[in-house]
Parts: sequence; structure tokens; C-alpha cells
Amino acid sequence: MASANPRGRRSKARRPIAAVVASMAVVGFSAALLAPTGMAVADPSSSAEDAVTAYSLAEQEGQNLTVTVAGADVAPAARGTFEVYVKPKPKPKPVVTSTEKSGKSSSGSGGGSAGTPKYTGGGSKEQWMTAAGIAKSDWPYVDYIVSRESGWNPNATNKSSGACGLVQALPCSKVPGNGYNPVDNLRWGTGYASGRYGGWAGAYAFWSRNHWW
Repeated sequence: MASANPRGRRSKARRPIAAVVASMAVVGFSAALLAPTGMAVADPSSSAEDAVTAYSLAEQEGQNLTVTVAGADVAPAARGTFEVYVKPKPKPKPVVTSTEKSGKSSSGSGGGSAGTPKYTGGGSKEQWMTAAGIAKSDWPYVDYIVSRESGWNPNATNKSSGACGLVQALPCSKVPGNGYNPVDNLRWGTGYASGRYGGWAGAYAFWSRNHWW
């Protein structure tokens, strides 16, 4: 009995030491298994910024949009100009009044000027030239021109030009008094012949060469 007690004491002292050694072995084995994983996590070379993902690709293709809020100044757009052709309306045709219709010359030389009364008095060409102050020496020249211009018809009117009276004054309104009055018309003719041709003789010479004066 005395020899059995020391053995029992030694065996009890060895059990705590063996347990400690076994625990350390387990801890060391676990550390060996976990070491590669821990180093991979702590590796600074594997940064999240260098990783290529679907989100990083979409971010590179993104666009910046600017939104104009209410109240902001917006510049007007420049626009080109264009021309529009408007076809002019045709001029209305002149309406012939009753005065113009009644003023046509009986000699067929055209219609008279509106508002100018025709000559209704009598007389002869000699009386008219005398009343107009034309010298008798010029009567042959006056007779030559007037015979070809109006046929000694005081109411003769040129339809196209509007010239009127014995000497076909143009325009008829230039004659002081009444262009259809033979005396007024001859007086105007004397002034025209003197101012343009130096007298009735010069007017006759021009008319005989050109058939107008």
C-alpha cells in the first residue's frame, strides 16, 4: 500500500502538462491554417479601386447632364431670313365717264379731255388768226401747219397723246384759257413757234422736213 501512493501522485501531475501541450498544438495548427487567408486579406496590392466591375464600366460611360431651372436666362436662337414675293394686284381699268364720251370729236380724231368744254362758236380761220394777233405774213405758214395738224377743227383731239385744238397743243392744259377755243389755241401756238423755232416761218420749215413740230 505504501508503494502504490507515490505512483498515483506522479500520474496526476503529468495530466495537466499534457493537456497544456495538446492545447498549444491545436492553437498552432489552427494558426497555420488561417495564416494564408489572413495575409490575403491584408495584402495592400489588391485594392478595391483597381477592380474592374460592371459598375466601374458604367461609371466611365456616364454623361453629365445640365438641367436649366425655371427663371434662368435662355439666349434666343439665331434664325435665318427669307423673302416672300407678293404678286401685285393689276391696276384697275379706267372708267370712261359720260363727260369723256360726249367730248369725242366729230372729225374722228379722238376723244376730248375730261372737264374741258368743246368750242361751239363760229368764225373762220382768218378771223381766228386776226383775233390771235398773228401777222398776215405768217398766215400761209400757220395755214400749212394747222391744216395738217387738225384740219382747222377747234375740237380735234389726239386720242393717244391728248393733244388738242387747232395746233394740237400738248398737253391741252398748257393752253391759257381753253385749249379748244381757236383763238386761245392759236395764241399758244404763236408762243410755241417763237420759242422753239424763232417764229412761224421756222416752224413751217421744220414741219415740212419732219412732218411734226
